[in-house]
Amino acid sequence: MKFFIILSTCFLLAKNSVAQSNLFFFTDQLVNGFQDWSWAARSLTNTTPVFSGTKSIKVTANFWEAFSTYHPAFNTTPYSNFAFWAHGGTNAGQRLQIVVRANGQDQAPYVLPQALSTNWQQITISLSLLGAANKTNCDRFTIQLRNDGTANPFFLDDLQLTAAPAPALVRLGVNAAQNLRTVDARFFGVNTAVWDNYFDSVSTSNLLKEMGCLTLRFPGGSLSDEYHWATGRTGTNSWQWATTFGNFMHIATNAAAQVFITVNYGTGTPAEAAAWVRHANITNNCGFRYWEIGNENYGSWETDTNVSPHDPYTYAVRAKDFIQQMKAADPSIKVGMVAVTGEDNFANYSNHPATNSRTSLAHNGWTPVMLTTLKNLGVTPDFIVHHVYPEYTFQESDPLLLQASSNWASDAADLRQQITDYFGAGGTNIELVCTENNSNSGDQGKQSTSLVNGLYYADSLGQIMRTEFNAFLWWDLRNGTDTTGNMDATLYGWRNYGDLGMINGTSTRHPPFYAAKLMQYFSRPGDSILSANSDSLLLSSYAARHTNGELSFLVINKSPVTILNAQIALTNFLPWTNVIVRSYGIPQDEATRTNAPASAQDISVTNFIVGGTNFNYAFAPYSLTLLNFPPAPARLSPLTISNGQIIFQLQGQAPSRYAMQTSSNLTLWTSVATNALITNTLNLTNVVAPGSSAKFWRAVWLQ
Repeated sequence: MKFFIILSTCFLLAKNSVAQSNLFFFTDQLVNGFQDWSWAARSLTNTTPVFSGTKSIKVTANFWEAFSTYHPAFNTTPYSNFAFWAHGGTNAGQRLQIVVRANGQDQAPYVLPQALSTNWQQITISLSLLGAANKTNCDRFTIQLRNDGTANPFFLDDLQLTAAPAPALVRLGVNAAQNLRTVDARFFGVNTAVWDNYFDSVSTSNLLKEMGCLTLRFPGGSLSDEYHWATGRTGTNSWQWATTFGNFMHIATNAAAQVFITVNYGTGTPAEAAAWVRHANITNNCGFRYWEIGNENYGSWETDTNVSPHDPYTYAVRAKDFIQQMKAADPSIKVGMVAVTGEDNFANYSNHPATNSRTSLAHNGWTPVMLTTLKNLGVTPDFIVHHVYPEYTFQESDPLLLQASSNWASDAADLRQQITDYFGAGGTNIELVCTENNSNSGDQGKQSTSLVNGLYYADSLGQIMRTEFNAFLWWDLRNGTDTTGNMDATLYGWRNYGDLGMINGTSTRHPPFYAAKLMQYFSRPGDSILSANSDSLLLSSYAARHTNGELSFLVINKSPVTILNAQIALTNFLPWTNVIVRSYGIPQDEATRTNAPASAQDISVTNFIVGGTNFNYAFAPYSLTLLNFPPAPARLSPLTISNGQIIFQLQGQAPSRYAMQTSSNLTLWTSVATNALITNTLNLTNVVAPGSSAKFWRAVWLQ
């Protein structure tokens, strides 16, 4: 016999559509990145009793001990209830309470009104009762045994957060007058690797062009700290990698790409790095401008043969010689150094503490020590390098990965604050760049090749474009097939392998490739990123104004199951009626699965007719949708004559340039004035001289 305990009115949820699928903590194992932080004896592989599947959790607790799960802080807004199945065993009678940690604090315990029974029962508790509703940083759920019942073993199964109802209408908006920043060419980048057997090929050149790639990085992650460019070898290997620096130069220069080169800090020398600069830019005139000293040298996974490996002090001291010798070879280059967020992260040593000038507190983290040492040495890097992988193997979660892109603004603020606190005013012009981003830094499972990772790519790029970061490079173009990672059924996707590469083999395109291909229509270098908003966590929106006056509006639906209807409001922009719509999502991914024609697998291009600045649009589940709005043509008000002067009023899109033209026969037109709209209206006076034979006037949009 099974029965239910409903501890809130949320039982009505089943009758409504939901915006998100449920977020499971435990099915037959911990899933979605939840970790076991319990302080009670427990088994997560118990085989009887089991509610569903083949395993449940057995908890053998003393009073006030608990089964507890942890996940790095996430937003609970898409969810309404905490639910699980519980069984009291043969004797039952246990009293439980639930404690949730949010905003860094344990919320008030919620005591279950009934003791556990000898049968399975579902317990569903509103997140509002747990103090966990709509929290942006919830990280722990604890099921604790109280002392007013029995202390017999009890069993848990199917722990989850249930999805909240879908909003009837999501409100999206863009303000074309709020310009956040200008788009940099280095936003459209990808890493390349020395192990890529297909890199120096026509296929690669065509793929880079297709995806709109403008920036490349070489030689490839952690191997950079073992790589010797002159021989094309790493470490003591006697064999050469498939892609040499010569191969890279061939593709990069043909593509006229911006380039980041990572020189060997871990096992190399400043002289070797300077010789590389000289070979690339003096001998071969490549003009490769951006050079990084090492790769993730704070991490123990990185090869480092220095006396004090992974030491920020040693790294900064040696960087002085690297920078001096590399810039002596080519003074035009920019040299950057690796950094991490958090003042105490990667505190590998404590013999050179750094004092924060604002708080007067000492820290031993990588970035404070590195920046302080550089300042004391009188060395200023041109940029600092940030890498982001929000997950690790068997900690993947589709819905929580799609929340991770929201961290870019706080990462930028963190790094800038550290520069200010530890380097001072001299660090104002130190750029922030990201030269590696992907979902997971460990062994790869099916999420890496799924549609979800494509959505994450676009969302991550959209977010970083709103910050002061000036570069974004995905890891990577080709990485390789991996079957050792997470293939759990809770993850979306059908590919039975993992691969961080956008391309597998010669030309098998993964969803991140199509996301990058779509993003080139969102913005290009010189365009303006605009302020855009959404009132739903599951529907992200981004906007850009192109140099030709066009407005692009990107919307990402992060729900796997629900069409989300939205009302879109355009402010300070009047669109033409015909809108180009580019989309990529489940239909295209399924077309790839079924080996449909290539055109069905690619980005869909359609049209949409709008009748003004406010309209509705329906966004499909798990989709990227890009709306490109041409500006409405300029309009002229009737002429007026005042004090002998002829006056027109031009109405159009600001900022734009228009030419006033006249004609006597509607065939031959003569420009008589060229003006730029600063606001949406402009008065043009005496554009036609008295006595002119002109009979007709028009405004022509220039830009």
